[in-house]
Amino acid sequence: VLEPGLAVIDCGGVGYGCRVTAYTAAQLKLEQKAKLYITESIREDAYDLYGFCSREEQRCYELLTSVTGVGPKAAMSILSLLTPEKFALAVCTEDTKAISKASGIGPKTAARIVLELKDKLIKEHGGEFTAAPDLGSGAKSGGAPARGKLSEALDALMVLGYQRAEATNVLKSLPTEQMT
Repeated sequence: VLEPGLAVIDCGGVGYGCRVTAYTAAQLKLEQKAKLYITESIREDAYDLYGFCSREEQRCYELLTSVTGVGPKAAMSILSLLTPEKFALAVCTEDTKAISKASGIGPKTAARIVLELKDKLIKEHGGEFTAAPDLGSGAKSGGAPARGKLSEALDALMVLGYQRAEATNVLKSLPTEQMT
């Protein structure tokens, strides 16, 4: 490892520097084969590669960089702090505090991310939210607000590429206080 957040990928004897999130870096083992999903960022003065251990993490990165004022560095900072599941949940529950904990992300940027990405997730899913499945004790009594957030979180995870059963299991595993 040359520096935190950088992995060197050997492709046929050629080493490529690839920016990775903390989560992806933790999945990589030195001198072992790994599969990364790569997104390129080509600018006038740079050609950068960003690697992700899952398609869901890559999709989150692409969504984040589509937000006005959020570049690759900010997106990687957010995804180093939040897994794709927690990020989708934060967007759907409008938890700007969770997003603004990332380095370089203030409350205004976090609010912009929630506003723009929540709309994109709804649009990609056809504007229809299905009723959330029974997630056991995940929803507190009082029901309606928590069920709406659970439904939105479920749909957001499905847009990111998770199957319904996987998304339901992820939501079941989260602490109850994140659902309200």
